[in-house]
Amino acid sequence: MEIIEKAPAKINLGLDIVGKRPDGYHELAMIMTSVDLNDYVTVRDLPTDEIVMVSNSHRMPLNDKNDVYKAALLIKEKYGLTTGVEISLEKHIPICAGLGGGSSDAAATIRALDQLWNLQMTQEEMVEIGFAIGSDVPYCLNAGCALISGKGEIVECLNSRFGYWVVLVKPDFGISTRTIFKEIEPDKISRVDIDGLRTALVAQDFDGVVAHMGNSLEDITIARKPFIQKVKDRMLKCGADAALMSGSGPTVFALCRTEKKAERVFNSMKGFCKEVYKVRTL
Repeated sequence: MEIIEKAPAKINLGLDIVGKRPDGYHELAMIMTSVDLNDYVTVRDLPTDEIVMVSNSHRMPLNDKNDVYKAALLIKEKYGLTTGVEISLEKHIPICAGLGGGSSDAAATIRALDQLWNLQMTQEEMVEIGFAIGSDVPYCLNAGCALISGKGEIVECLNSRFGYWVVLVKPDFGISTRTIFKEIEPDKISRVDIDGLRTALVAQDFDGVVAHMGNSLEDITIARKPFIQKVKDRMLKCGADAALMSGSGPTVFALCRTEKKAERVFNSMKGFCKEVYKVRTL
């Protein structure tokens, strides 16, 4: 038996660091939406009790350092399974880019193994496994447009048909999310009006969305990598309605009301960076 699951990338329309929790985690308030740039996870039963992972990307570890492998291992341990699995990961989402590729791959693996092994997991069980891997995985289990709060484990799907064009630009360097979060000083970082952004999204108010977009981590990451600001400035100069860093970076996305505008931004950015994608929100 073979199960294939799609793993879409995400962008952060809004990311606010509310504060530091007593348990050491940061209190988050984020609005994410999926875009149609996808990885694909394929799982197949193996007769032997092992996890075998393959990928088209030579940059991916194929062991327990990979979130896909971690997801399979956690499920096997939680349910006491001795069934083996081969997992094939077809990568298209840039790595270490702030687009949630690893988290989405892990979420797709959880969904795929739930079907392959007929586990009939509840949403709560999936979220528990996902959060043990990373704070973005609970969101990625259902993806779409959602408000995320707490440590990342509280996900509220938003009734928003936010169907606009997006140009993604991934500079030729990566960013460690853990490193950026270590530098957060909650009383000094810029804040984002997530409630205002949520209201605009639900009302289908494009101008309101643009006005309320923001990312509390931008200043920290741009201080390390000023090139990110150059990408943002060029996008806006080319006519993007908004330009914002996604997650902890380094990917910057341009939000465009029309495909014509997105095409203009896309063509301009292709000569500026190697990895440029024109996509739509899902």
